Amino acid sequence: MARFGLTLENKEDRKLGLPDLLAAMQADSLISREQQQQLNSSVRPKDLESTHPITLIAAQAWQDARDGGLLHEEAISRWLAQTLGLEYLRIDPLKTDVQVVTSLASYAYISKRSILPVTVNGNLAIFATSQPLQQTWQSDLSAMIGKEIRVVITSPSDLDKYSLEFYALARSVNKAGKDAVVNVAGVNNLEQLVQLGQSGNLDADDRHIVHVVDWLMQFAFDQRASDIHLEPRRDMSYVRFRIDGMLHMVYEVPTAIMTAIISRIKSLGGMDIIDRRHPQDGRVKTRTPKGNEVELRLSTLPTAFGEKMVMRIFDPDVLVKNFSELGLSNTDKRQWTDMIEQPNGLILVTGPTGSGKTTTLYSTLKHISKPEVNVCTIEDPIELLETQFNQMQVNSAINLSFSDGVKALLRQDPDVIMIGEIRDLETAEMAIQSSLTGHLVLSTLHTNDAVSTVSRLMEIGLPDYLLRSTLLGVVAQRLLRTLCPHCQQTGAINESTWKQLTWPLKIKLPDKINQAGGCLECRNTGYLGRVGIYEILKATSKVKDIIRADTEHQVLFETAVREGMIPLNVNGAMKVAAGVTTPEEVFRVVSIA
Repeated sequence: MARFGLTLENKEDRKLGLPDLLAAMQADSLISREQQQQLNSSVRPKDLESTHPITLIAAQAWQDARDGGLLHEEAISRWLAQTLGLEYLRIDPLKTDVQVVTSLASYAYISKRSILPVTVNGNLAIFATSQPLQQTWQSDLSAMIGKEIRVVITSPSDLDKYSLEFYALARSVNKAGKDAVVNVAGVNNLEQLVQLGQSGNLDADDRHIVHVVDWLMQFAFDQRASDIHLEPRRDMSYVRFRIDGMLHMVYEVPTAIMTAIISRIKSLGGMDIIDRRHPQDGRVKTRTPKGNEVELRLSTLPTAFGEKMVMRIFDPDVLVKNFSELGLSNTDKRQWTDMIEQPNGLILVTGPTGSGKTTTLYSTLKHISKPEVNVCTIEDPIELLETQFNQMQVNSAINLSFSDGVKALLRQDPDVIMIGEIRDLETAEMAIQSSLTGHLVLSTLHTNDAVSTVSRLMEIGLPDYLLRSTLLGVVAQRLLRTLCPHCQQTGAINESTWKQLTWPLKIKLPDKINQAGGCLECRNTGYLGRVGIYEILKATSKVKDIIRADTEHQVLFETAVREGMIPLNVNGAMKVAAGVTTPEEVFRVVSIA
């Protein structure tokens, strides 16, 4: 490739040229000679000046003549790295310590040379570049920072995007720290260290804090986060994202700045900025980078080091899905549809926090909702504002509880009532009463499985005869991480593991299953996205016959299985057999006896 100018042996700095890059790609059979000549002759001089040659080539949407793959920026950058004997790196912002890497060089310095520091490990600093033929900066910068420098190649778009994001964020955090000093006593830190001579407060409306908050939200949307955790500590506070059910460390900021960030978000959510001693709830509506509207539910909690906040992200496109997208099998869909199309009765959805209950309920209400059907909800808080429903929120300040809300809803001529959660006997009795008077009632409960829900309701005081007359069914659910399609591998499962996974049913051992790999797309976790698994207990006549206060859990479980209930672990095993997830993920999420 040296004859085309693509070599690192020439120590004279120069930028990648479009003619040399096209010639090397043609020589390597990525493109045809006709494509090479066509782009060379058609490109405008001002585009050559302002646009990276890799970006210009990627814009043609050509296919790789060798394997038919699309020649996008990443594919071309990977090929270039291989040609030059360098490593290709896709920048993962979640694994980049922004404060550390941006301290190595100024934005003016890195932008002029098309480089970006991405990792510092002891005496080694790794810099990504989109202009690998510019090399003289390496020795100069190495001497300045006192570290060995290793160069990797990344795509021009990623380099430009993260250069702006990293340095803008670091600048905003640094400026916020310099512009004001926080009075530590105002942070409500139980382990206060009073700094004599310091006064003043960091303003939540400071433009640098505003920028940090905007970046935080946009970054969370971009990373597919479901929750943002803002956690104060003694000196440095943590920002963490929950992605596919797992928490990832994102950023560290001084605790004083974290206090201002939380105050800014509380202001946006209409919460009391001054009160840091009581838990508060709020909500913010905004847009993703793609322009889609999303809602963030805010929750604060006073902790030892200050006020902690969690923002739960509700994307309507994610929250409301059809039943197949939820992960319901054909059998599950038939059972669920039969239950929700009944004119009256009680249906319960159960599972721990973060198991997808809200998504299931909202998707179901969306399915039921028609112009001739009056759907009403009582929630704490309202998870997602939906124009097709009549939604009411519990308000303890005016003594509006779930049971009070249901009483009010019954006077509103409802057809379907959704109660956010059954927490006590009074609410349970109102749910039962509503179903007895001709309404379809849906609600949630926190139990480990579907069968436990029946005994739980009787434990809080509901008579068994009322359950027998009103209960349509119970759905227990969990969310499993799904395998990354880019790196999943084929493997096998031994018979004893399969038997444990499919107990108490007997399902044929699959010849092969898919296993987790690890790649840039999934941050080397092997998983990308989540899907639901469901345990549907349908209240058939035989199930109702044994719903009694003295009925043992095992007896009810065995009867439900004979009546067609597929346990959670077996539903997970079916996802394993279908190549969707792994046995390890099922064992992680589901308790198997």
